[in-house]
Amino acid sequence: MSVPANTQPRSTSAQPDLDWSQVRETVMMLYLAVAQIEVSMSEGDESVNSLTDSFTSMAGGVQTIEMAAGDLPDSDELKAIRETILHTCTTVSAKMAASIVAFQFYDKLHQRLAHVNHSLSALADLVSDSTRLYNPYEWRGLQEKIKSKYSMREELAMFDAILRGASVREAMDLVRHQADAAAEDDADVELF
Repeated sequence: MSVPANTQPRSTSAQPDLDWSQVRETVMMLYLAVAQIEVSMSEGDESVNSLTDSFTSMAGGVQTIEMAAGDLPDSDELKAIRETILHTCTTVSAKMAASIVAFQFYDKLHQRLAHVNHSLSALADLVSDSTRLYNPYEWRGLQEKIKSKYSMREELAMFDAILRGASVREAMDLVRHQADAAAEDDADVELF
C-alpha cells in the first residue's frame, strides 16, 4: 500500500532526511514570526478598541458632570462644591486628552508591525522560490518593495542605514540621534 504524495511527512530539522532544507526551515520560522505578529496586532487592536470605548464613555460622563455642576444654584454654600467639581472635570478631561495623544503611539507601533509583517512575508516568499532565491534583481526588487511601504522618516533612515552595512544597534542609534535633533529643532522654533 503506497502513501499518497500529499500525506507524506515533510523533512524537518527534528526528523531530517535527504529532502531536508535549511531554506524550508527558514521559511517556516519566518511564517511563524508573521503569524505571531498578526496575532499580537489583532489582540492589541481589541485592547485599544476597548480603551477607546472606555475613554469615549468617560468623556461623556465628565461632560454630564460638568453640565450638572454648572446648573447648581448660585448659593455661597454650593459655590466651593461647584468650583471643585468643575476643576476636577477640567483635570480629568486634560488627563484623558493626554491619554488619547498617547494612543497615537499605538498607531505608530501598529504601522511599524504591519511593515515588519509585510517584509517578513515577502522575504519568506522570495526565499521559498528557488527560481528567485539566487537572483540579485529579485533581492533588489524585494528591498524596493519593502522601502516603498515605509512612510515614517525613522523607518526610511533605519532601512538606508542597514542597507549601507550598519549594525542594528548603529542604525537604531542613528535614528535616535536624528529624532533627538528633530525634537531640538522643534523646541527652538519661536512662535509669535
